[in-house]
Formats: sequence, C-alpha cells, structure tokens
Amino acid sequence: MQSTQFDRILRRLATILSVVILTLCLIYVSTGVLLSFYYEPTAGGAYNSLKTIDTEVTYGWLFHRAHDIAGNWAIAIALVQIVVMFLSRQFRQSWLIAWISGIFFTLSAIALDWTSMILDWTQEGYWRFSIELGNIQAIPLIGNQLRDILTGGGAISSVTVQHLYTIHSYIIPIAAILFAVVHLLALLWQEQQMYQQEPESELT
Repeated sequence: MQSTQFDRILRRLATILSVVILTLCLIYVSTGVLLSFYYEPTAGGAYNSLKTIDTEVTYGWLFHRAHDIAGNWAIAIALVQIVVMFLSRQFRQSWLIAWISGIFFTLSAIALDWTSMILDWTQEGYWRFSIELGNIQAIPLIGNQLRDILTGGGAISSVTVQHLYTIHSYIIPIAAILFAVVHLLALLWQEQQMYQQEPESELT
C-alpha cells in the first residue's frame, strides 16, 4: 500500500514537472524571439549585438538572462523528470509515448544549449566549438558531412554562426515545444487512466 501511494505521488510529480518543462520551453522560445530583434548572426556582429542587448536595450539584460536560465533549467528538469519516471516504475507499454517524448525533449534541450555555444562569438565558445567539430568529424561515414553542414563547408566563420543560429532558432525550438506538449498530454492522459482503473478502495 505504501509503495502504491509512493508511485502515485511520483506520477503526479512527473505531471507537475512536465508542466514546468513546457513553461521553461515557452520562456526560452519567447525570450529568444525578443533577442532575435537585436541579435546579429555574424562573426563580427554577434558579440557586439549581445553586448548592446545587455547594456543599451531596455530590459535586454533581463530577457538575455531569462533566456539562459530557462535553457539551463530545462535541461536539469528534463533529466530529473526521467529519473522520476524511472523511480515511479512507468515501464508499461502505455507509457511509451511519455518516455519517448521526454527523452527526445531532453535531447532537444541539450541541442539548444550545444548550438548556442558559438552564438556569442567569444574565445571560449570558439575553441569549445572547434573541439566539438573535431569530435563530430571523427564520426564514421557522416562526420565530414555533418561538419560541412555546420561550418558551411570551410573554417568557422559568419556562415557557421548563421547555420547554427538557424538550427538554434527555427528547427530545434519547434521540435522542443512539440515534444514538451506531447509529453505533458501523454502524462495527463495516463494519469487519468490510472485513476479510472484503480479500485475505489485504493483511492481512499
């Protein structure tokens, strides 16, 4: 009985965390849209445009900070969510959609952070991305093609920033929102089914 009650609490916690995940995702996307009005995706303008946002644009620093915090917390909460779902023993086939959407959202959140590493055009981001490119190029069969797609077929330059900015702003966020919505709906539906199928005695 205690185990059943514990599982029920964890499943409710999983649903709450899915709401938090979707909220963080929406904050991340909405602040990203606001930043895009002033951000310049070029090697020469990326750093200066972000500096302008932080120092000259009204509340620009706040939106920039909220964007960074929402992205970092989305990854952390998504990882916690997977642990909570594991502890609540949600292994049945009926939880398959919740598992898949949760895992893919986590990967999307990590991808958002990964593609943003060079968008500020700092030395740290530049050299970190250079190392990452070396790892990507080492992937058998498709490594060189992936590197060319990300860099634009040459060295790290404005084209690289534009490619990563496009992936970061238009492709991954749409996928992240879709996965977050599907994950929430799957958990809500499964929780409803769980309470409908439980005997009346277990609910008291």
